[in-house]
Amino acid sequence: MKYLKVIAFTHKQIELKEIGRLVVCQENLTEKLQQVKTQFGIPEIFYLATCNRVEFVMTTPQVVDKDFAKRFIEAFNTELCEHSLSTFMEGASIYEDQEAMIHLLRTSCSLESLIVGEKEILAQLRKAYEHCREAGLTGDGMRMIMNCVVKTAKEVYTHTNISKNPISVVSLAYRKLKDLNLCSNARVLIIGAGETNRNISKYLQKHKFSNFAVFNRTVSKAQQLADDLNGEAFDLEALKTYNKGFDAIITCTSAVEPIITTEIYKSLLNGETGRKTIVDLAIPNDTAPEVLEQFPVNFIEVHSLNEVAKRNLQERYHELVHAEGIIEQNISEFLTQLKQRRIEVAMRQVPEKIKEIRNTAINSVFADEVQGLDKESREILEKVINYMEKKYISVPMIMAKDILINEN
Repeated sequence: MKYLKVIAFTHKQIELKEIGRLVVCQENLTEKLQQVKTQFGIPEIFYLATCNRVEFVMTTPQVVDKDFAKRFIEAFNTELCEHSLSTFMEGASIYEDQEAMIHLLRTSCSLESLIVGEKEILAQLRKAYEHCREAGLTGDGMRMIMNCVVKTAKEVYTHTNISKNPISVVSLAYRKLKDLNLCSNARVLIIGAGETNRNISKYLQKHKFSNFAVFNRTVSKAQQLADDLNGEAFDLEALKTYNKGFDAIITCTSAVEPIITTEIYKSLLNGETGRKTIVDLAIPNDTAPEVLEQFPVNFIEVHSLNEVAKRNLQERYHELVHAEGIIEQNISEFLTQLKQRRIEVAMRQVPEKIKEIRNTAINSVFADEVQGLDKESREILEKVINYMEKKYISVPMIMAKDILINEN
């Protein structure tokens, strides 16, 4: 945990709309991370982006302060101007060592989320880590950290009521949508086939909505969601020519520029002039600001859910205390595991060294004496040496672990 560092930009210090400017297109993500990993000599790194945070988790012996963070973000996101960069640095949170671990555990348990108690953050965190692990951006250290993160989150969700009657950004957005009293045969356009839209689609299905068209950059993924909804599937380009009209748009993509421009929105209206509904859960928003200025729209976005989130936090205060206790216990256990791992790594060569000594003794130092033994005597000698070899390997390992674990 000594070298664990986190650079975090969250809803607590930065406007959600601004956080969206730090989001990197998924297609360029691995390349960008590999670039900064090499440039800054970072052994392990992964990137987390959700509707209310962008974070960089890394292991490095370097000092990670605001100056480092500024140079890092400058290299990672070359599109930010100096003024924007300075603004982000003012709102950046930097954690290191045990504080960084506590922050990750709190994040995985949703204690740092806009909506305390929502479980989506754990899935997002695991997915972000897995993406970087598969890309070769992480190693053994991050593996141990993530094992602890997942274990802790599961214990919090199992042994507290923090997620009882769970409330998430998706469920809150659906409640607002439901308040608008759309009829069940309303024409719903779903833009993006990721986890967020799949989740809100489940709410729509549950409440008997049945008229769907799904648009996604990858048509095969659009088709999967459309099949689940008994709807139609299209690629994103089809938004420009779609002419069946709509009553509501549900959108959440990883695009860094607006998907719903004034031109596309006007085309989608297909001549209709009534007030429509847009549920935009993307960060940054998929809807261009000009659309809201020029057309009558019921607009539901993550930013508008803040007040509900504050009430949610107050209602779950007592569960927070219980969750903090679970986190503290897991931190203590993880420190012990880290010490044991340090011993294992430090003594990794002991078995090889003992085998070398054994081979030298049998094949060189006592070669003549061994050759002079009869078959039965040599088998007994072999058994004795094997026994002694195992003990010489295990005893110092056990003693070293006990000493390290019990040291002040």
